[in-house]
Amino acid sequence: MDISIYSAFLAHNDPDAALAFYRDTLGFEVRGDVGYGGMRWITVGPVGQPGISIVLHPPAADPGITDEERRTIEEMMAKGTYGIITLATTDLDGTFEKLQASDAAEVVQEPTDQPYGIRDCAFRDPAGNMVRINEVH
Repeated sequence: MDISIYSAFLAHNDPDAALAFYRDTLGFEVRGDVGYGGMRWITVGPVGQPGISIVLHPPAADPGITDEERRTIEEMMAKGTYGIITLATTDLDGTFEKLQASDAAEVVQEPTDQPYGIRDCAFRDPAGNMVRINEVH
């Protein structure tokens, strides 16, 4: 079987703030920016990796979701428990310093050696999604 990851979805509640964080702070390139019915889907990805994208989407845009489910999603986003993505870098300390200096994201965890063998840090993006960054060698 030949299967690869093509895209992952993270909810946003402010497309301009999401774009500023993922494009301007993380340095991702914008691959698509589509509006429909007052909503906006933005596709971003790391430069040099055209086969991998993150789709920043309006939460609960699916018409099959109830109003109660939409409220739950909004509450989870506000708490930072709805979406998560793990990124990787070879320079965790440098990446952490740049993100911390940008004021575009909330620091959740400074670079830490985890007992399970990973060194990582964590931020929340403007919508509250958890963004963990692992150091890789």
